[in-house]
Amino acid sequence: MAKVLLINPSYVASYSGTKGSIANPVFPTLGLSTIAGSAIQRGHDVRILDLSYTPYCYLTVKEKLETFNPDIVGITATTPLMNQLRDISVLVKDILPFAKVVGGGPHISALPMESMLESKLDAVFVGEADFSFADYCDGKPEQTIKGLYYRCNNENITFTGMAPPIANLDDLPMPAWELYNKDIYQKHSSRLFARHPPIASVEFSRGCVYKCDYCASKMTMALGYRKKSPERCAAELKKLASIGFREALIVDDIFTSDQEWATQVCDAIIAAGTPLPWACTNGIRVESADEALFKKMRKAGCYRVSFGFESGNDDILKAFGKGGKASIKQGKKAAALARKAGLEVNGFFMLGLTSDTEQTMLDTINFARELPLDMMKFGRTVAFPGTEMFNHYHTKDIINSYDWDEYFTYSNESLFTHEHLSKETIEQYTKLAYRRALLFNIGFVWRRLIHGIKTGGFFWDAYYALKLYFLPPLSVPIASRYYAKEQWPHYEFNDKPLSRTTYQVVHKTKTDRTAIISAQKAS
Repeated sequence: MAKVLLINPSYVASYSGTKGSIANPVFPTLGLSTIAGSAIQRGHDVRILDLSYTPYCYLTVKEKLETFNPDIVGITATTPLMNQLRDISVLVKDILPFAKVVGGGPHISALPMESMLESKLDAVFVGEADFSFADYCDGKPEQTIKGLYYRCNNENITFTGMAPPIANLDDLPMPAWELYNKDIYQKHSSRLFARHPPIASVEFSRGCVYKCDYCASKMTMALGYRKKSPERCAAELKKLASIGFREALIVDDIFTSDQEWATQVCDAIIAAGTPLPWACTNGIRVESADEALFKKMRKAGCYRVSFGFESGNDDILKAFGKGGKASIKQGKKAAALARKAGLEVNGFFMLGLTSDTEQTMLDTINFARELPLDMMKFGRTVAFPGTEMFNHYHTKDIINSYDWDEYFTYSNESLFTHEHLSKETIEQYTKLAYRRALLFNIGFVWRRLIHGIKTGGFFWDAYYALKLYFLPPLSVPIASRYYAKEQWPHYEFNDKPLSRTTYQVVHKTKTDRTAIISAQKAS
């Protein structure tokens, strides 16, 4: 049996100090609870250290390492958290030289070789690590574990080849949400993000069939769509409720796209009698809007849907690869249908998309202003590793920074040279978006007032409205207290090809919830 410590770095530097911080997504990270479930099933002693809600300080990690003395330390990282991962890798090697320190998550899957070379990680997992991480904990020979980059004889880095994406998601053990301290999420969750903290995230399906150039999900979950059985989905909500969580966030990319299956999921939740409210938080597709489905979701406990509108210009939607039948007209229809079904409606918008101009950004702001939304969020488009956008900018040598601390949606840094817009122009329109679409939008203010009265959240709304007014839309990152930044290995990205620019493709078969995998395909 191995003693395993899983670490989720701090989100504070990525959100605090900006308008986006009023909806800071503090909840148990699903990736760690999922791989923890597999490791626990194999008999390993697993603990989770979640730093998401507190500023990064190496002393917190040091104390946990010294008291638990793990054999394996696993760290997950999106791009804004990568420097924390690098710091923790150095810290672990100094304190516990015989412990293995490994990494995973979206940034690692996008840049596996680079992540190894700019850290002291022993190994990294690419793609889905639900079972491969448990194999690693079992002590299986590294060369036999698919989806693994590892240091051979502590020198050369070896790759074992991609593991096929999991064909039947029902084969996964239940996520180990019980390893998280619920009190943290009760205290730190934004009331705009959730009505009933503590909350936890749940996945009913994995993947997406579309190719938006700013999205890197296919690097971890492949291009394609796999679903859990309706009964399994209902069972996961039931488990969450049984251990004291009071709300679930469905993080699927395209939950409503298969309307027949989504309806069956709702029926299973209703039949199970689980009194747990839930929300679709990731931004569902506008062309999948259906009044009957929305009413069924409402009956099953869903109270909010979020749409990824992204842009208010049809040409821009096509240019970045939104695909399907997404359009401005369909976006308006989707918002109206969701409201008619009694659901709250949230909208996500992006400024500075690849083909954006000043006029198309203004189109987006005006579109957001017109929609009957209860909440909305504007973000500056960032070319994150693993996206087609990042690959394109890297090839054209117009990326200005590879300092991962600067890579967050509300960053005020000049991360890359936009082909049509200056950094100052994007910042100007981001400020304009919050003024026109939220602060001085009478329709939006009136809807929030009615919402506050109906839900009893009036004083929370007033509190967040004040923060929204005074906080800036963009900021510089808040400093983290690193252990030994001078000991981080350095990797020079310029003039070097990226180690991974391909993804796997999942093809649908006649049997539900199974899949076959094609060879990797260039993104």
